[in-house]
Amino acid sequence: MVFDFLQPISSELEEFIQSLSNQALGKKVVFHTQTDFPVLENVSLAIITVNEYRGANKHNSEFSFEIFRKKFYSMFPGNWNTTIVDLGTIEAGASIDDTYFVVKNLMSELIKKKIIPIIVGGSQDITYAMYRAYDNLDQMVNLVSVDNQFDFAKETSLVSSSFLSKIIVEEPNNLFNYSNLGFQTYFNSQEEIDLIEKLYFEAYRLGEVSNNITVAEPVFRDADLVSIDMNSVQSSYSGNFDEFNPNGFTGKEICALARYAGISDKVTSFGIFNFNTTDNEVVLTAQMLWYFIEGFCFRSNEYPFGTKEHYIKYIVPIDDEELVFYKSNKTERWWIEIPFLTNVNNKLKRNTLLPCMHEDYLAACEQEIPERWWKAQRRNIA
Repeated sequence: MVFDFLQPISSELEEFIQSLSNQALGKKVVFHTQTDFPVLENVSLAIITVNEYRGANKHNSEFSFEIFRKKFYSMFPGNWNTTIVDLGTIEAGASIDDTYFVVKNLMSELIKKKIIPIIVGGSQDITYAMYRAYDNLDQMVNLVSVDNQFDFAKETSLVSSSFLSKIIVEEPNNLFNYSNLGFQTYFNSQEEIDLIEKLYFEAYRLGEVSNNITVAEPVFRDADLVSIDMNSVQSSYSGNFDEFNPNGFTGKEICALARYAGISDKVTSFGIFNFNTTDNEVVLTAQMLWYFIEGFCFRSNEYPFGTKEHYIKYIVPIDDEELVFYKSNKTERWWIEIPFLTNVNNKLKRNTLLPCMHEDYLAACEQEIPERWWKAQRRNIA
């Protein structure tokens, strides 16, 4: 049983949880303890910590998630009506592939039960194992990574800097789209940047997202798997001065992105990686997780779950094309229709509406084809 690989929280942490106020988040969560394993019926979210850092050439065998859990569970929940479990920790296996195997199978079981796995800790190559969890779920995967690098790197021994290459190359290939938010050009070779363009993937520079954080919302709205690398955050906010990064997202921005990920009706797994044990970074990670759950509790269950009856339809003629937009009556969010080919893989049929912004509709009215629409068309043809 894959759940047997999970280590329960410590008895010391159990005592700490007991000492908290009855209003604290720790009192609203069901824990995998030394004596009990949570019942997984009617559960929405499952938190799992992963103690695997070998992908970044770090050996954190002594690493403990106690500080993180104490900070997180001491906070107070919002007006949430959802059941959360903490399944404990996946310790590093004999090899890194053993850890991947456990993460993959555990996540696959949870997603089948309609439970969103939240992976906290480990190096970002754990994203590869999360992606592999979708192998048996008969769907294509849209992966969104908040990261200052693309992680395509060839000339490196670090798995955490090259895991995306494995995702693209290895069979079965279930990746439909990869989107990067927050890349910094000087951390990425021109070859990697060219590859993003060649594969019709999406990439948004740090400045582009920081200047208008709302550009990220449609990207998350189309995501299945969201992976956040804490190295994308400024060191002055993350507290990580071992690997100093003067530029990156602020604490407020990274929390806003986590909330966008949570509020997306389509996201079915979420991970936060590469955070250190510094108090600052643990506190920020805890708050990011809080915002993800806050977003989840305010999901509107629109597309792909709703019907088009609750949308206003707009048709915009451009050259030989007719672009069809839909605006939700409920949230005023926008989508654009992608006319998929009739012989396309059945797995893709749910992707007929692509999330977009109101600005995309306004640009189309000025005869500008939205770039996201164009790239989605090219991926479909390819």
